[in-house]
Amino acid sequence: MGDRREPAAADAATLEPAPSWLSLDRPDSVLVRVRAQLPEFTGALQRVADQVLTDPAGAARATIVELAERSSTSPATITRFCRALGFEGYADLRLAIAGETGRAARSAGWAEDIGRAIEPGDPLERVLGQIMAADTQAMRDTAAMLDLREVERAAEAIAAANRVDIYGASGSALVGAEMQFSLHRIGIAAWTWPDVHNGLASAALLRSGDVALGISHTGQTRETVEMLAEAGSHGATTIALTGFPRSPLAELADIVLLTASQATSFRPDALSARHPQLVVLDLLYIAVAQRTHDRSHTAFQRTARAVDAHRFSNGQGREGDS
Repeated sequence: MGDRREPAAADAATLEPAPSWLSLDRPDSVLVRVRAQLPEFTGALQRVADQVLTDPAGAARATIVELAERSSTSPATITRFCRALGFEGYADLRLAIAGETGRAARSAGWAEDIGRAIEPGDPLERVLGQIMAADTQAMRDTAAMLDLREVERAAEAIAAANRVDIYGASGSALVGAEMQFSLHRIGIAAWTWPDVHNGLASAALLRSGDVALGISHTGQTRETVEMLAEAGSHGATTIALTGFPRSPLAELADIVLLTASQATSFRPDALSARHPQLVVLDLLYIAVAQRTHDRSHTAFQRTARAVDAHRFSNGQGREGDS
């Protein structure tokens, strides 16, 4: 297993300053931390997390006793919750939440419906607005928690790889297929394996210098974990794309790329995570293309010419379309 790090802010000495649209969800954002750790909380701690996410402004104004009452817990549980998030006490948590809610109040109001349940009778205009709000928040959370140094490590490994295996099941298999297609277009030898038997057989043939990428929002899909573990046991560099840093998939990977999600009614976490997953993989793909620029440019031009005869000549088709 390679050197593992928790998600951290990018090194200011080597990376460009964060764009202004990230200002509401910095890597030290407490609400991002709460959302990321929510599935790991159980019982009383989960009730506190739910209360904070449901009404962060109210939590920022509440005393420790008031928050305990609203979440049907105790002041001792609130203290444990604070420490689980890395705060020394409730005063520090309140201050952090107040800072975020203050910035959010000065921002556009699109986020006000995040967390509201979609009802069967809701008009499509309201549903569209909530989906957009949830997806936008998930994108912002992903950008805030993503460790760009891990993306760089993954890109360097893929750029130098002899071959790349991509593992995923169900919706994650669709995301993996997109990544395989992108890498293949720039001359990277990549395969995607949604079937565990074929995936294990391929993983067994990997060796040092190869790369295996496992995709699972929960990080608990047994087949994906097994395939990535098999690849790692033969010396391949292993990469996990997941929403949970303490999941089995993340724990066995050399490199971990984290994504966030915002579930809504009729669209659970695994489905709502798909767009953030695609964004992270698109970033990874571009980073690989940057590191293999000459080869990638040549390969892309050749593949574009190969399918050019199957496009309309009146401009309806565009270079790069499938």
